[in-house]
Amino acid sequence: MAIKLSVNLNAVAVLRNRRNLPWPSIEKIGYIALSAGAAGLTVHPRPDERHIRFVDLPKIRFLMNNTFPNAEFNIEGYPSDTFLDLAEKYADQITLVPDSPDQSTSDHGWDFASSAEFLAPIIQRLKAKNIRVSLFANTVLDDLDIVKAIGADRVEFYTGPYGGAFDDEEKQIQELNKLVLAAQKARQLQLNINAGHDLTIANLPALVNRIPWINEVSIGHGLIADALEYGMHETVQRFIQLLV
Repeated sequence: MAIKLSVNLNAVAVLRNRRNLPWPSIEKIGYIALSAGAAGLTVHPRPDERHIRFVDLPKIRFLMNNTFPNAEFNIEGYPSDTFLDLAEKYADQITLVPDSPDQSTSDHGWDFASSAEFLAPIIQRLKAKNIRVSLFANTVLDDLDIVKAIGADRVEFYTGPYGGAFDDEEKQIQELNKLVLAAQKARQLQLNINAGHDLTIANLPALVNRIPWINEVSIGHGLIADALEYGMHETVQRFIQLLV
């Protein structure tokens, strides 16, 4: 079964927000991505709305409901009460991340040993509303037992160190090996697996080859960068071809 691609629209929103203008349109870019075969869309609405704005969420949900009813809306964020009240209205999947409001991007997974008590009731709240819950995670094997114990459906492995080693083959192999070991442990625990951060056309094939049981990859920066060169429709299809 092919790995699903969820296109992260944050980078599109960053470009839009450089001007007080409605373009590029988040909905139109999302439409092109889904038309090209993406399985879903991902956004990360931060408290300062520096990229995705809160008003974008119902528009994306409307697009999916009316044109792509089988597509999934993944909303990422730190589980503050404000975020949860907003995200649970629109999401099919919520990915909980440990980001502080001033972080430029997600750059680490949860410390589950210290966060389990905080996360457990949030997971129960979301699952009671039939929302799939994924937790952003580092490749720490013991942490995965905690993820399973507190009831999450999935773990999203932070692939930043792997993607960041694009100019160091030895380090990239080391980081990939860590991801493989963590993915094997997650599979043993019957946790589904997502992956995301700095994934590209260049580094995706090795990841998919070593961990073909990944359920979903969420790709934004690298995909949007390629879309400037190849166009969104062709770029999405190029990524999908690597996931089959």
